[in-house]
Amino acid sequence: MSEPDFLALPDLASRALAGSVVYADDEFFAEKENLILPTEPVFDPALFGHKGKVYDGWETRRRRSPGEDAAIIRLGVPGVVRGVVVDTAFFRGNFPPQVAVDGAWIDDYPGTEDLVGAHWRPLVPDTAAEGDTRNLVAVADSVPVTHVRLRMIPDGGVARLRVHGEPTPDPTFLHGTVDLAAAENGGRVIDCSDLFYSSPANIIAPGRSRIMGEGWENARRREGGNDHVTVALAGPGTVDHVEIDTSYYIGNAPAAASLRGIARAEDLGHPERWVDLVPRTPLRPDCRHRFLVGPGPGPGFGSGPGQGHSAVDPVRFVRLDVFPDGGIARLRVHGRLSTEALDQLAARISQARHTGLIRP
Repeated sequence: MSEPDFLALPDLASRALAGSVVYADDEFFAEKENLILPTEPVFDPALFGHKGKVYDGWETRRRRSPGEDAAIIRLGVPGVVRGVVVDTAFFRGNFPPQVAVDGAWIDDYPGTEDLVGAHWRPLVPDTAAEGDTRNLVAVADSVPVTHVRLRMIPDGGVARLRVHGEPTPDPTFLHGTVDLAAAENGGRVIDCSDLFYSSPANIIAPGRSRIMGEGWENARRREGGNDHVTVALAGPGTVDHVEIDTSYYIGNAPAAASLRGIARAEDLGHPERWVDLVPRTPLRPDCRHRFLVGPGPGPGFGSGPGQGHSAVDPVRFVRLDVFPDGGIARLRVHGRLSTEALDQLAARISQARHTGLIRP
């Protein structure tokens, strides 16, 4: 059985994107912060603490009165939720029989009282859950949210919550030059040739890569061709400069790379319509390479042999090709969103603020 399409979308709640579990009404056995750890849950059958068995997840005490337990997560990036994963890994006799997920658009940085009393919109209605299972549920709601509330009915334990969706960042902070590819600004990976060792989503993650495992590394290519990854930018924009970072890839960096762009989704399957932003250029191991993009003011413009001249503006999608294979730590595509893109983001957020999702 194939997995649902929403799993290809970024996890908006992930701690790696600065998501945070900001409230739980009970966390007697295991702390709420475990819910959004980017790592997979683990289990040590011999590990016990003063309160009982230690679980890698969020676990409440056995409820002896009516009600249900809830935790509230502030998303790292606001967005439209397309599906959730309520992972009850290793919770076998103590998982919740039902779960539900609600969403809200809540401006600013409210305290606990405002969060608990917010106007919550159902995203996932009361749904039967299974133990030691990734419970996958699609979401039909199309209004952006900043927070989600996980409810366990009535109590129990959940190892991880994944909130997959389409980023809808606040355009107030996207004026001027920004990283159009960054996940925190709304960029996302939509295609990749190979992800044998690690996810291509790592190349648009926040911050610098700290180890080789925090980038994108493919398998060694033994046949013709080359590996590549395609990123949908935060919106249509003008690209000013690009960074292709091979940090920590020393014996496995690509020999060369190129970056191309297109303006329309319908051109994704037509290689002849892609335009060079950074032509094929040799790369150094363990090195941050930076290239200017655009016509430039004259001779000497650009940084190194990979100087590009973009003939497509605005750019909506970029494709990074590595030759023939190898690891990339980060890809940064710095530029300016078009006025139309900023207006569209503002309209979606305005819709959220006018659908009963704000604080009373």
